[in-house]
Amino acid sequence: MSLIGVLTAGAGCGSGSFGSGSAGASETGAVESKATGDVGSEKFPVTEETDENAQSAETSEASTLQSDVSEERLTEGDSVYRGFRIDNVLHDQTEGDIHFHLYVPESYDGTQSYALFITLLGYQGLYFQGVGENIRTEEFAFEAQEYNNRMIIAAPQMNDWGETSADQTIALTRWLLSAYNIDTSRVYIEGYSGGGETLSRVLDKAPELYTAAMMCSSQWDGGYDRITEARTPVYFAVGEADEYYGPEPFRKAVQGIQEAYQEAGLSDEEINSLVKLDVKPSSYFSQGGVTNQHGGGGALFSHDKEMMSWLFSQVRG
Repeated sequence: MSLIGVLTAGAGCGSGSFGSGSAGASETGAVESKATGDVGSEKFPVTEETDENAQSAETSEASTLQSDVSEERLTEGDSVYRGFRIDNVLHDQTEGDIHFHLYVPESYDGTQSYALFITLLGYQGLYFQGVGENIRTEEFAFEAQEYNNRMIIAAPQMNDWGETSADQTIALTRWLLSAYNIDTSRVYIEGYSGGGETLSRVLDKAPELYTAAMMCSSQWDGGYDRITEARTPVYFAVGEADEYYGPEPFRKAVQGIQEAYQEAGLSDEEINSLVKLDVKPSSYFSQGGVTNQHGGGGALFSHDKEMMSWLFSQVRG
């Protein structure tokens, strides 16, 4: 693994641009330089300490952008699974070590902004249950690539589904927005099962970071004020006979969000564009060859074109 300082802005773009390289690229050793380095097929910006006289006007914008991330370092994962660099670790001063898997399209070179998608794990995907188990057991990260070939995808692998995971997800999102040239009008997030619980807390803390969210087979643990102030659209999907949560937690959450929007004076049409409840009938699961609605939802929802198209068609105006 290599520890790479995250300090330089990508050439020709308005944000920093660290990358683990194109999908499937080879592992690199530790490298420090003032400019963008090339190692094998990988390209990433790296820096070394310099005195003030060595800094040029061309790096002034980068220095400004570096203020939020200069204290952070990233340890790059040393293996690849289906195009994802596995087990990168963001060492955040406040939130500690944040483990995540990352897919960066081969076409990304930092000169054009790309969308960002973050998928939050469900049961059997926590870090202590096995490195990479979240993307080995869920398909959201892979199916998402079918909807936008200019999209960076991150799959954090946390150790709980509570406040710690929510805060780490937010910290990782902010780092990705600083490290890559991201189109901030296309930042998406999804959470399945326990990952949905984490997502509800994320949306209660920093909904403005995300263009749209999709909650799958879970429950809402956050409040309603922040999400309705930000007007971040949310799609709720659950089976009518979900064995773990049932549909009632989502019905309650949707009602609470709708009422908050009504109090804010939004029309029914506006509200319907911002919150959607999709309770899947039992026939949906039986036709998909699934007998367990909760566990099967993780498999079927990622392949559901209506759901996935809804998420990735959202654009923040």
